[in-house]
Amino acid sequence: MTGSAMSALLADDRPAAQTELGFPLGDEFLSDRAKWLWQYRLDQLARDPDTFGWLVKLVVADGVVVGYAGFHGPPDEAGMVEIGYTVDPPYRRQGFAKAIVAALLERAAAEPAVRTVRATISPDNQASLATISGFGFAENGEQWDEEDGLELIFDRPSR
Repeated sequence: MTGSAMSALLADDRPAAQTELGFPLGDEFLSDRAKWLWQYRLDQLARDPDTFGWLVKLVVADGVVVGYAGFHGPPDEAGMVEIGYTVDPPYRRQGFAKAIVAALLERAAAEPAVRTVRATISPDNQASLATISGFGFAENGEQWDEEDGLELIFDRPSR
């Protein structure tokens, strides 16, 4: 996902974003939640362009964009990265979320600076809670997120 594509999506210009990325994009990319994320990531990139490789990537299966995923940023001073992922509604319940989590964990394990991988999930989000089960995450408390409300914190070693 490029900054130009995120800017186009913020402006409701899906055709420009699709041209930039070379793929058709579903409605999820124009949702209010996605637009909040695009602005947040653009602000992050403006502050520190080196975060680019850690942020949003398209999730493509058989030539079709089924969602987006990435990390909330590079590893912090303790070596922790937090994962984030979204599957476009038409592609949910087909195993893509589990495949995304597996790929994010693989990427984290390949980075020497990463020691811990975190996932934060609303206690009401049964789909995401089920998605991370089986990946070795252990509940490690809770937090209040200004955007998402109450979240459970799950951590696991990166390797």
